[in-house]
Amino acid sequence: MVIEFLRMTKRYLPHLAHLCLISTFLEDGIRMWFQWNEQRDYINMSWGSGIILATLFVLINMSGQLVGCILVLARKFVPYACFGLFGIIFMQTVAYSILWDLKFLMRNLALGGGLLLLLAESRSEGKSMFAGVPTVDDISPRQYMQLGGRLLLVLMFMTLLHFELSAFTIFQDIFGMALIILVAIGFKTKLAALTLVIWLFIINLVQNAFWNIPTYRPLHDFLKYDFFQTMSVIGGLLLVVALGPGGVSMDEHKKKW
Repeated sequence: MVIEFLRMTKRYLPHLAHLCLISTFLEDGIRMWFQWNEQRDYINMSWGSGIILATLFVLINMSGQLVGCILVLARKFVPYACFGLFGIIFMQTVAYSILWDLKFLMRNLALGGGLLLLLAESRSEGKSMFAGVPTVDDISPRQYMQLGGRLLLVLMFMTLLHFELSAFTIFQDIFGMALIILVAIGFKTKLAALTLVIWLFIINLVQNAFWNIPTYRPLHDFLKYDFFQTMSVIGGLLLVVALGPGGVSMDEHKKKW
């Protein structure tokens, strides 16, 4: 089933993965444009930085995200775009005190995992940015990036576990945890990742339906933020489906047995 799906979507899947992956950056960059004053005032009040530095922070965030998204979608200078977006994640983690909120920190790390996979994909398409770096047992830096990306992506699902005693919740947690482990160790990776894409997409539509909340309520922005972050992780998982788990995985080692 997965092989047939990949054959039919080979041309379109990477483009869809890229669009999903950068969606949270694109939405956040556009939101900063329309909420410029609110974002600037928040940074100024939180850090006492002054209007000039707060304005500079918002400008760097907005332009960095929008330019990075354009480069990724155009497939131009993708490694530089990824490093820029990594920088945006770091800046926001510090500026918005995400470092002290475990749930949001794990989701930001999962988002970083998606960028690692995008970086690995870009490395396979062009000249290596790690030319001359020695490899061990034919395992390249790209394959370690794929491993790191897979491990970080599963953090998103850790934030969805409920640990409640209802039968459905227990089943959902066990089912999700099993798929998470399969992706992390790289066993039946494409099938597990595709199943997680479907499951996470359904959960996202149900739990983060921001379009049902009036725009003046703070919950609207909160759910919208969650929705697009989840879509970015879905994009990372679609890259796993498209690229495979890489050399550091059980799927790859099975070929040598």
